[in-house]
Amino acid sequence: MPGTIPHWIDGARREGGSGRTAPVTDPATGEVTGQVDLASVAEVDAAVAAATAAFPAWRDTSLSRRSTVLFAFRELLNARKGELAELITAEHGKVLSDALGEVSRGQEVVEFACGVPHLVKGGFTENASTGVDVHSVRQPLGPVAVISPFNFPAMVPMWFFPIAIATGNTVVLKPSEKDPSAALWIADLWKQAGLPDGVFNVVNGDKVAVDRLLEHPDVRAVSFVGSTPIARYVYENGTRAGKRVQALGGAKNHMVVLPDADLDLAADAAVNAGFGSAGERCMAISALVAVGGVGDELVARIAQRATTLRTGDGRRNCDMGPLVTREHRDRVASYVDAGEAAGAKVVVDGREVRPDGAADGFWLGPTLLDSVSADMSVYTDEIFGPVLSVLRVDTYEQALALVNANEHGNGTAIFTNDGGAARRFQNEVEVGMIGINVPVPVPMAYYSFGGWKHSLFGDSHAHGTEGVHFFTRGKVVTSRWLDPSHGGLDLGFPQNV
Repeated sequence: MPGTIPHWIDGARREGGSGRTAPVTDPATGEVTGQVDLASVAEVDAAVAAATAAFPAWRDTSLSRRSTVLFAFRELLNARKGELAELITAEHGKVLSDALGEVSRGQEVVEFACGVPHLVKGGFTENASTGVDVHSVRQPLGPVAVISPFNFPAMVPMWFFPIAIATGNTVVLKPSEKDPSAALWIADLWKQAGLPDGVFNVVNGDKVAVDRLLEHPDVRAVSFVGSTPIARYVYENGTRAGKRVQALGGAKNHMVVLPDADLDLAADAAVNAGFGSAGERCMAISALVAVGGVGDELVARIAQRATTLRTGDGRRNCDMGPLVTREHRDRVASYVDAGEAAGAKVVVDGREVRPDGAADGFWLGPTLLDSVSADMSVYTDEIFGPVLSVLRVDTYEQALALVNANEHGNGTAIFTNDGGAARRFQNEVEVGMIGINVPVPVPMAYYSFGGWKHSLFGDSHAHGTEGVHFFTRGKVVTSRWLDPSHGGLDLGFPQNV
């Protein structure tokens, strides 16, 4: 019988009491491997209560001691990241190398958060007025919630909770119910690193848990990543309840290829960015815009590469794994059906893939559609699968207009050897993250991640300086001291404690 996947509240695993569970499957076999507890309102309240109780002591813990815990977590994660990658592959389906890459990119944010003393230091002005000094500080908010998606069960939560914890907040994480085990593994690692009980909590659940976190009066802020409709829902309901909200929504990422581009480089990039992680990335390239007369040659090169990819069990020597659930696999395949019916040419058909894996896995191979138009659902909708659509335009201006007309503005890329064209594109395109001859322009942790338009609700991006500001609030203190004072003698070397 599959085991039960519980919550993590106040430093320990806690079995669910709601009586509701959901199956967790191995996408490469179709086998149910566990039943995840779905939290009731009472269980969410218990997690928030634990975070609330832990907050005063953690807020008042020195920056040096907080940093020590962060460094310990970093070292443990470096030593054991292979274990976490295996958990991700078993529940999400991505190949092990991709899972290891996910953990490494999340670890970058942990390393960034290790520098918290520098990140939260304020300013000081001596004698702003006669005998008056002014200084600024940044202080934590309190308990915060992180609601994360299935496609990156480790990396996306790590965009948020290392900075939240480093700056003195406490956290309640609600992971996706499709692949929840990574969150519990991370919670246990925090405990081994010395994080006090209650500072990091995990509640598994569905809409019941999400809605309670959004409305709970003790939750000060919410970080969310998911589809655009749900991001809008989280933002509207969270802000209505008086919370800070950063809600990262969906994407339709374009890759523009100009006539002067290196077509081999562009073809490699299109395959890597279109089919990596089976296309289940918010930064995946799903729309390739071929400018001028490069379409035929570019499509041929992409097709040649796509047909060499091995689709199969992520624990084997494969290039691409299954999709996360059978329902999602069928939904993505239905978009291919619709595109073909609308007149798109199926150049590489992933519906016919012969996987290196069990017959009941959720398989859909790399799929390449040519002659796609902007009114087809395969272009207008976020598919979130290994489907690359090629649109053809005559000019740079038409390509730019196509990108800017899209409701999403998450990521985009341009491939060209013309520096002037690239510079013009980065200035004129209405997108938050831009790659120049880089297909997946995910910023490093010391920059911030986030898009424009319907790809972001709220005005704060993830991690980097904006992440630090999101999880803190500023104070400015004006002081006058009329009588000088001093302490007693102490010849010991000063220490940070």
